[in-house]
Amino acid sequence: MDILLIIIEWLLFVPLTLCVLYLFIFALFSHCRSKFIDNDFTSKKQHRYLILFPAYKEDSVILKSVASFFRQNYPKELFDVMVISDQMQEETNIQLKNIGAKVLVAQYENSSKAKALKLAMEATLPSAYDAVVIMDADNITIDNFLNEINSIYSQGYNAIQAHRTSDNLQTDIAILDAVSEEINNGFFRSGHNALGLSAALSGSGMVISEAKFRKYVLSLETSGEDKELEALILKNGDGPIVYAANIPVYDEKVQKTKAISNQRRRWIAAQFGALANALPNFPKALVNGNIDYCDKTIQWMLPPRLIQLSAVFGLTILFSILNFETGIKWLILSFLQIAAMLIPVPASFYNWKLLKALIHIPTLAFTMILNLFKLKGANKKFIHTEHGS
Repeated sequence: MDILLIIIEWLLFVPLTLCVLYLFIFALFSHCRSKFIDNDFTSKKQHRYLILFPAYKEDSVILKSVASFFRQNYPKELFDVMVISDQMQEETNIQLKNIGAKVLVAQYENSSKAKALKLAMEATLPSAYDAVVIMDADNITIDNFLNEINSIYSQGYNAIQAHRTSDNLQTDIAILDAVSEEINNGFFRSGHNALGLSAALSGSGMVISEAKFRKYVLSLETSGEDKELEALILKNGDGPIVYAANIPVYDEKVQKTKAISNQRRRWIAAQFGALANALPNFPKALVNGNIDYCDKTIQWMLPPRLIQLSAVFGLTILFSILNFETGIKWLILSFLQIAAMLIPVPASFYNWKLLKALIHIPTLAFTMILNLFKLKGANKKFIHTEHGS
């Protein structure tokens, strides 16, 4: 290869290697024990929890989720369930009240989850609860959820992320979405906690100190409210964020390519928006030794997983054709990339259904690349993921 091509090749290889190694290291530790949670801890206090279900046009799933939560093996007087009802039918609201939920009807013009969360806190008195639990309208969890959460919260942590996992595997897209979530759980939650770093929040199944949540919810402005909360918690030294890998929150996965495309477009826009807001604070965080905040900023610099996968594989093929010796290091990088993606996936997912679903990866990767050109305004605009279909 001529000198210009060699320079270009190294300019591509070095940053992609750093991205792959970042994921590979956390993948290696994804099945290791958390540095934070003491599983033998016995709580001496039962805290009071506010359970929030923001629900936008979720008539088809919200009743099942809320009814399920009322089966908690936790004193009923120590938790309240509040549904922020946005454009739902009056009949649904009445049924929610009949099963014991508090219903707060949203009447703002432009819908967003951030607005729903703010509205809920405006409707509750400060210090009425010890912690706030944020669920999605389709979430189902175990009957012992609050007991398990209480044990961790009592250990002094301000923020907890439960283990979001799939509730449906009916389609190939749903299987890939479920596997993607487990991979991210390994990279950004269990792997991080195993190395003493904060886990990422995931939008639902989140538990946050009421005082901290009330303080930070006023600052939420975008569709990436979970990333905004992460940044605020870590910037102000209120971490670590701990990952409760053994507390499942079952989440309905999208089942169609169009739905997953819209969802990922919102997520990519939220990531880039979070990065733009975090970068100005990075030097100060680095000087002050705020490793969690620095790590979070670096994490948001990573390209979306499918785009990174496509880039590594595509360039491996290209440079192997141009020069086999040059291609060797790219082949090694591809191997590390594959290993990083496979290690965090639970063994239960390895079956013929997953193998069949993998044929959709090229299409999804192409869709993700197209999404990069459709990000304008996506971080501010509410993009609803339809459930129950």
